[in-house]
Amino acid sequence: MIDGDECALVGANPVSVFSIFSPAKINLFLAITGRRADGFHELVSVVTQVDKGDTLRVEETGAGKQECGASRQEADFALACNDTAVPVDESNLVRRAARAFAEATGWQGGATFFLEKHIPIGAGLGGGSSNAVATLRALNQLAGGPLDAARLAAIASKLGSDCPLFLYEGPVVMRGRGEWVEPLPARATARLRGRRVLIFKPSIGIGTAWAYARMAAEAPKHYLPAAEAEARLAAWIAGDTPAEELLYNGMEGVAFAKYLALPVLLDVLREEFGLRVRMSGSGSACYALLPDGAAGDALSAAAMARVREYWGRAAFVTETKIL
Repeated sequence: MIDGDECALVGANPVSVFSIFSPAKINLFLAITGRRADGFHELVSVVTQVDKGDTLRVEETGAGKQECGASRQEADFALACNDTAVPVDESNLVRRAARAFAEATGWQGGATFFLEKHIPIGAGLGGGSSNAVATLRALNQLAGGPLDAARLAAIASKLGSDCPLFLYEGPVVMRGRGEWVEPLPARATARLRGRRVLIFKPSIGIGTAWAYARMAAEAPKHYLPAAEAEARLAAWIAGDTPAEELLYNGMEGVAFAKYLALPVLLDVLREEFGLRVRMSGSGSACYALLPDGAAGDALSAAAMARVREYWGRAAFVTETKIL
């Protein structure tokens, strides 16, 4: 979502400056069904964006912005971030996405990015993937729209398995290694949109590569057969049960075995407050669905207090809603 567009003057050249929202995501249903010959894992997942996330500010820079003999590669795309823990070199998905866009389109322009980071790192909330897609969308606008939806999706899928989902609005179903994405049917989406969600994460992060490697090492212990995963999902879509009945994450087993603070707190939230809680993606962020109204307000406040009691003041805690 592009928040605004304005035109500033740099020398004699008009420069486009705007901000684009980069939302976090949560996995409401995540079944890892097996490992492919290429090393990737197959999955079936229902994923939804939430209304909390990062903001990517983009300033177009023309080819003439190069100064002091800087190489073109360095001058075309620059990145800064408010979080010093976030790398701003070529390993960052913003810069990787910018390079991929330029290579795919032959665009000769450039841009300076400022990433206002709110999505924690190592959380399973898709922050880097969301940032990459925000970058692709921003550059596609600056370049006059050379890429259609299909080509944007093709580039996004090469940047990361979670990237294509951020090209959609609303909850989606992901399959394959994440590259096959389709919107959740409207009737099912209506049961999700606007739901209040409490998201919380300890100070530690969990590496996605580590989590998948552990699943492979312990295979098939944490895999859910594809037929069973599809049957569960189809039954929920066809029915009228609330979102709470959909929740599942097959990656919790490996994460919980190593990071005991996760299952301990989640059990407390279930037993004390009756909340339906799950981990998102490969973790370490977890979430709880909240009811509306005063009951939701009370549960949110009480659960936040428990999170900080068990995980300390450094824990990330926020309330948001499903988009």
